[in-house]
Amino acid sequence: MADIPAPVRSFTVDQLPVDVFASNDQMSEHVAQWVRTLLADTVARQGSAAAILATGNSQIRFLKRLVELGGVDWSRITLFHMDEYLGLPAEHPAGFRRYMKERVESLVHPKAFHYLAGDADLPQVECDRYTALLRAQPIDLCCLGVGENGHLAFNDPPVARFDDREWVKLVKLDHACKLQQVNEGHFPSLEAVPPYALTLTIPALMTARNVVCVAPEKRKAIPIRNALRGPISTLCPASFLRRQPHARLLLDVDSAALL
Repeated sequence: MADIPAPVRSFTVDQLPVDVFASNDQMSEHVAQWVRTLLADTVARQGSAAAILATGNSQIRFLKRLVELGGVDWSRITLFHMDEYLGLPAEHPAGFRRYMKERVESLVHPKAFHYLAGDADLPQVECDRYTALLRAQPIDLCCLGVGENGHLAFNDPPVARFDDREWVKLVKLDHACKLQQVNEGHFPSLEAVPPYALTLTIPALMTARNVVCVAPEKRKAIPIRNALRGPISTLCPASFLRRQPHARLLLDVDSAALL
């Protein structure tokens, strides 16, 4: 295995350790090796593992490298993802089920990959079903990203709740979130982005024993500054990570540029 890249800068904000890497590639290599070791050690220790994975363009390099590394008995690992657009069929090119099937499930063949069915006839029943799956076993790892509006999963500022009693819920997407999906090339226009989505809530994501948040690229510099230098508030949901001693935030020099 290649040497694990070291951060060029490390510091802690409140309870959150933060590592900054020289490039997106070095950050992705580091987190892929760290996650590989954590999953392999967890399987060796307890016979199985469960993880929640994030989608989005910022996760692509990390997930690709994690799959390439090998050394994980995926047949003992149960996977979840954290959000899906309401009404989108499973094979839609912008759907997160397709993203995960193509980039993870079809390549590593985990014990199970539980998907949120955004096109379920009864969305609240689907939220309840997924909640039951999540509650049925401890979650060993949650891999997160940060949205351009500071969201975690689809917990945008208007709907994010740090004390949410629900684990999975139906939310309305805000304008900045929908614009990000268009700018990343997933939809041709704002009108094409579904207005609602299913998402794991922030408390549900934070139940994982280990949380690693990967947030590279220049377009994340403002939300990262807001998350680390602003108040801990749902105005920037990612700021909640500062209260999570079991979490890590990994940046590249571009996303850390305003710190």
